[in-house]
Amino acid sequence: MPAAAIAAVTAAAFQALVREAVPMTRILRPEVERLEDGFVRIRAPFDPDFLRPGGTISGPVLMALADITMYGLVMSRAGAVELAVTTHLNMAFLRRPAAAAVVAEGRLLRMGRRLAFGDVLLYSEGVADPVAQASVTYAMPSEA
Repeated sequence: MPAAAIAAVTAAAFQALVREAVPMTRILRPEVERLEDGFVRIRAPFDPDFLRPGGTISGPVLMALADITMYGLVMSRAGAVELAVTTHLNMAFLRRPAAAAVVAEGRLLRMGRRLAFGDVLLYSEGVADPVAQASVTYAMPSEA
């Protein structure tokens, strides 16, 4: 198996940056488990506040985790580009998430000068099949 490519930013640096630069994400308490060039795995520990009626993880939690994961994908290739922003996020909810931690695995599909495209699969921790899938596009900041 080939060695993983080195990311432009470390997992620890990204985790600290996202918690500081985007305070809303502190609600999720994201744990960056793996970050390498073009791949990110982030875990959001279970919190009862994530549940909606019916005892399932709410859609906004899944969407926020997918967005944070894409932010990590961009930084895995481009470094700490804090002004990169979401331009498109399309979420497919595949099955009911368990009342458990949520794990997101993202892959960078294409990184251009102006746009970055990624795919994020979200899982209930301990379950093999994904609960949701997101296609995400980020715009890179223009050089002023």
